[in-house]
Amino acid sequence: MTTTIRTDKAPYRAPIGQEPDREWWRGAVIYQVYPRSFRDTSGDGIGDLRGIAEKLPYIASLGVDAVWISPFFPSPMKDFGYDVSDYYGVDEMFGTLQDFDHLVTEAHRLGIRVMIDLVLSHTSDQHPWFIESRKSRDNPKADWYVWAEAKPDGTPPNNWLSVFGGSAWTWDTRRRQYYLHNFLTSQPDLNFHNPDVQDAVLDVARFWLERGVDGFRLDAVNFCFCDKELRDNPPLLPEMRNAKVTPAVNPYNYQDHVYDKNRPENIGFLRRLRALMEEYPAIAAIGEVGEAQRGLELVAEYTSGGDKLHKCYAFEFLSPDLLSPGSIASIIGEFEKAAPEGWACWAFSNHDVVRPATRWAAQTADSERYLRLMAGLLLSLRGSVCLYQGEELGLTEADIAFEDLQDPYGIQFWPDFKGRDGCRTPMVWEKNGHAGGFTEGNPWLPVPREHLPLAVDAQEHVLGSMLNHYRRLLAFRRSHPALVRGDIAFLQTTGPVLSFVRRHGNETIFCAFNLSEKEQFIARPEGHVEPLDHHGFSGFLHQDRIELPAYDAFFARIS
Repeated sequence: MTTTIRTDKAPYRAPIGQEPDREWWRGAVIYQVYPRSFRDTSGDGIGDLRGIAEKLPYIASLGVDAVWISPFFPSPMKDFGYDVSDYYGVDEMFGTLQDFDHLVTEAHRLGIRVMIDLVLSHTSDQHPWFIESRKSRDNPKADWYVWAEAKPDGTPPNNWLSVFGGSAWTWDTRRRQYYLHNFLTSQPDLNFHNPDVQDAVLDVARFWLERGVDGFRLDAVNFCFCDKELRDNPPLLPEMRNAKVTPAVNPYNYQDHVYDKNRPENIGFLRRLRALMEEYPAIAAIGEVGEAQRGLELVAEYTSGGDKLHKCYAFEFLSPDLLSPGSIASIIGEFEKAAPEGWACWAFSNHDVVRPATRWAAQTADSERYLRLMAGLLLSLRGSVCLYQGEELGLTEADIAFEDLQDPYGIQFWPDFKGRDGCRTPMVWEKNGHAGGFTEGNPWLPVPREHLPLAVDAQEHVLGSMLNHYRRLLAFRRSHPALVRGDIAFLQTTGPVLSFVRRHGNETIFCAFNLSEKEQFIARPEGHVEPLDHHGFSGFLHQDRIELPAYDAFFARIS
């Protein structure tokens, strides 16, 4: 099958002043924008592409390398853009293709690369592909989605569960079959066992590459294939369950998901996608691996060999558990062992999880100092980094009233799990502006009053603000190649202090972090120790030891 490529495309444009660098993604810092909540220029209370373009100078001022934009495609918005009804356009609430082209041009003018969120494992039930597929069992797209017969008693084909609750199967009266949906019933899963489906989604990727994007973030990349035989998932032992991917109240955690996702056939498709990207200069792809038990194992599989994804991020650092030196070293070490030539992408925050200021920092004795420390830690680990809008402001998770909830996930599992709206509230630009300067209209989610003192204009010119702490850290990272692309070797991983060295070329950087509320003392590393500054921390070298105040850090060049 050959799918016709749209011709309304713009030529590829590299960031101005930058030569095509196929390795730019190694150690890159990527700023995630959730379009609905970033900046509204139309007054309808929903953010748009023009709003993103307007605020690109702000993003550039942070010192990041790229921006990742969550879905903006036409969609019925049952899952707020992650249910795509047209892969080749822009939803009118966000603007037009011309607005997107303008955004890319402006980003490249400012030296920022643009990555977009591709949702390939499933579509909206309003996508023309699914509308045709459900018409009959013998139409040209009949096999483009995962359809299955009912059991003899009329029940679903197997025991697979949806991430959003209930069975992963819904009965369709026209075909008199069940279709698979790993998420909402309105998000049917594509059948990647059909090569025509793979061709179609690769054509989608080519369309956006031709418009000038610099890469993709691939949503739920481990969900593309399911077991051809549709075998039941085995139960998961209670002691193996965790809340890394889905909340503890969700029975999804009771299964070992070996058949509904994580299938080995995915490797072949990822190779095809990488081959397509290699036709273009300096393109990169990040895969989201939603898997609670074998996440890092899959990350290793998907990034090894240089012929699949450039990098992935798992959910290990997105869990509610407070991090410890031992757990951090274990996570990094597990990845390094599984994929020694691979490249990770670490994140402490995104549009799906409780913000770190509430998830972690609220459990500590000094939440602001802890947040500052965690920023320094994240930007010092080996790998690339994703920062989520508002993370640099220290925004907390918003407490959204049930009547204001928009997220179907939260509505389903209320009140034990309140969904994802709390981390998706509008960005606050102006302390005294209407709706925090996000919109002139009524925002789609309420702007928490406690966020207003943290607005950009309230922090912009305050030397010690959280915002400027992030700017300082990002500049510090850029000035030391070892922190960007160096390897990592852990020194101290027990007790309250985590220390390691990063090495690249002739540069060796020693990093130490005190994750406790009490002052700590550690031995100085071997060799000549040259303390570094311009990073915002106050740990210091005193004779034969390093003194680390509570929730503080120390950096030095070792020779």
